Amino acid sequence: MTYPEASQYLEALINYEKIPAWPYKESLKLERLKDFLLNIDNPQDNLRCIHIAGTKGKGSTCAFIAYILREAGFKVGLYTSPHLSDFRERIRILNLETANRKPQTDFEGMISQEELIELVEKLRPAVEEYNRNSPYGPLSFFEAYTALAFVYFKEKKVDFTVLETGLGGRLDATNVVSPLLCAITPISYEHTQKLGNTLGEIATEKAGIIKGHQDTRSPGHQVIVISAPQEEEAREVIRQKCKEVGAKLYEVNKNIFCEFTDAGFKVRGIFGEYNHLKIQLLGKHQCINATVAVGAVEALRYYNINVGMDAIRNGLDNTLWPGRCEAISRNPYIILDGAQNIASSQVLKEAIKANFSYRRLILILGISGDKDIKGICHELSDLADEIILTRANNPRASEPEELAKYFNGKAVHITGNVKDARALTYQLTQEGDLALVTGSLFVVGEFRDV
Repeated sequence: MTYPEASQYLEALINYEKIPAWPYKESLKLERLKDFLLNIDNPQDNLRCIHIAGTKGKGSTCAFIAYILREAGFKVGLYTSPHLSDFRERIRILNLETANRKPQTDFEGMISQEELIELVEKLRPAVEEYNRNSPYGPLSFFEAYTALAFVYFKEKKVDFTVLETGLGGRLDATNVVSPLLCAITPISYEHTQKLGNTLGEIATEKAGIIKGHQDTRSPGHQVIVISAPQEEEAREVIRQKCKEVGAKLYEVNKNIFCEFTDAGFKVRGIFGEYNHLKIQLLGKHQCINATVAVGAVEALRYYNINVGMDAIRNGLDNTLWPGRCEAISRNPYIILDGAQNIASSQVLKEAIKANFSYRRLILILGISGDKDIKGICHELSDLADEIILTRANNPRASEPEELAKYFNGKAVHITGNVKDARALTYQLTQEGDLALVTGSLFVVGEFRDV
């Protein structure tokens, strides 16, 4: 099997990331993946997992945790989604060996083509047999890829696996694990047609990753939950869920504190204080994500795992997370950020204003059709002097003409694809201008690759 053949096989599975509309509760069945994993000896049961859910900041928080643990000398499996350019980005292993090796990609430790081929060849017979006989319907791309990641991390004997939920939490394929601890990043409105129309309903789906302790290797322990600052409605759901299952909850701004300083920020955590902290990721919201990560790493002390001050400081400072307020060019200045909802658009706007000075801002925007198009456009409109509207090469992408009606009175350009949008960006951007590419990670990924 060649790599294109392995890719084609996986991508032929039903992929909800590319379907504009689908029934949430009818389509996502945890029983399906649990049933399949039972057939391949439950590889996830061999993993010590840290599970992250939330609306914004999930991936950044996962990256912060993974880099800290890498710095502490552990071998860390990192599973995130979606990807920017290559779905191999979703499966990574970080350790000191990968840290000291000259990077071939911005996604350190990414699974190789050869390793992916080997895993697909190994799992394909089991997947096909299961799909022929499954009482729950065939495995989706995300379910099969999650199973593949579990097998890979088990075979590589990672010390920890850091998992980002895909959609929601309660019904997400990653929720088959029994984690050592969970973290909930800020919850806001997203995927309302699937997760619910209120913060409470959305938080219920996200908090579905919080479970009572089921790890027989660590008897007597409570599951630890670290929560970012939340709106009261979401906070109450998380508190009630922890109470219901007997989990120990630590909250930023209640038990864990972040304080901004002239040189960076400091964290007063569960067990200690961490001063002179710095991160490469821009925006105060990323400092909050880093604070959640510090709390999560600290909570490993309940399992007799003590991560030192230097590992925390160096891990945060070394964390890279491409496509999130990432500068890919400085002449002209071009910033990429996958802000996909109102809350993310708000913090992006704040980060741009706080960290950059510019003559004009050129906004390059494309949004998936199932997002809050009106809300995102409204948030970003006053930031932009000139706007390029485009669409990703994805069936979920909204048409640029649909976005245009929310930018009355602005200079708006319509392009049919990201390649044309990028070419126009370089034509329009003059000295002193800043170009901001946002709205969809699919657009960000394509712009980054063109």
